Amino acid sequence: MGFIKVVKNKAYFKRYQVKYRRRREGKTDYQARKGLITQDKNKFNSPKYRLVVRFSNKDVIAQIIYSKIVGDIVVSAAYSHELANNYGLKVGLTNYAAAYCTGLLLARRVNAKFNLPYEGNTEINGEDFNVEADEEGKAPFKALLDVGLQRTTTGARVFGALKGACDGGLSVPHGDKRFPGTTAEGKEVKANPEVHRKYIFAGHVAEYMAKLEEADPEAYQKQFSRFIREGIKGDDLEKMYTDAHAAIRADPLKKRGAKERGSFATRDKAKDPKAVYPKKTFGAQAISVQQRKARIKQRLVAAGLKEIVEFRK
Repeated sequence: MGFIKVVKNKAYFKRYQVKYRRRREGKTDYQARKGLITQDKNKFNSPKYRLVVRFSNKDVIAQIIYSKIVGDIVVSAAYSHELANNYGLKVGLTNYAAAYCTGLLLARRVNAKFNLPYEGNTEINGEDFNVEADEEGKAPFKALLDVGLQRTTTGARVFGALKGACDGGLSVPHGDKRFPGTTAEGKEVKANPEVHRKYIFAGHVAEYMAKLEEADPEAYQKQFSRFIREGIKGDDLEKMYTDAHAAIRADPLKKRGAKERGSFATRDKAKDPKAVYPKKTFGAQAISVQQRKARIKQRLVAAGLKEIVEFRK
């Protein structure tokens, strides 16, 4: 049979239906989303929670979300820029170790919000951990990992946030085949807890810092300029992340300071005159014609146009 050209006629275009907007923009995989949000009918309208992890150029975003007809509802959220403001991590806010801290922060916040007694894994050794339910008390908070359009390759940062959430006391169904250090020998897949622990404490960053400083000092000065400015070396990273884990567990609901204004900046009223904003007034009061003319004359004089004012007299 020969090649037949498909002619898209008027009837085809009249019946054509465009895809969803977020599909056209390449932002949402609706097949994956349907599987994550569709709840069993015998669950009687109970929410199906998702652990949503997203990465930007400067931030790690971790959220607990459930879906309703009106849209997605965010239960709790954590951001890696909070680690700089509140938990002592001034640099490296998008690497694997920062993703782990963000997942840990989110888990501790959720457990504090719902008053759940699960501490999670306090001995961070890189081994796989799943929270065990208390048969007499409340069940652990369960959520499904939502990776969006990210590639789930072995050692991806999204699994760092997953590991942090699990160590923080959340129940997230998962396996250990995609954690860093996992190797495949034939059909057998083996996890390596030692390598995984190194990534949790940014040991891979420390190794790269030492290697680059020795091989190319100029590139080291450029790439790790913020580390140098903060006085942080490769040997200091493990202690820095250990202290951050302890600070997160001590106070996961720490509020933003009065001088902080957004992700990375701070406000100082003494140095920033714009820090004190004037009170807003809605609906200006009406003025008379004489007052309006007087105001125009005042503006002309202030602008140095005194001759025009005298001419109009």
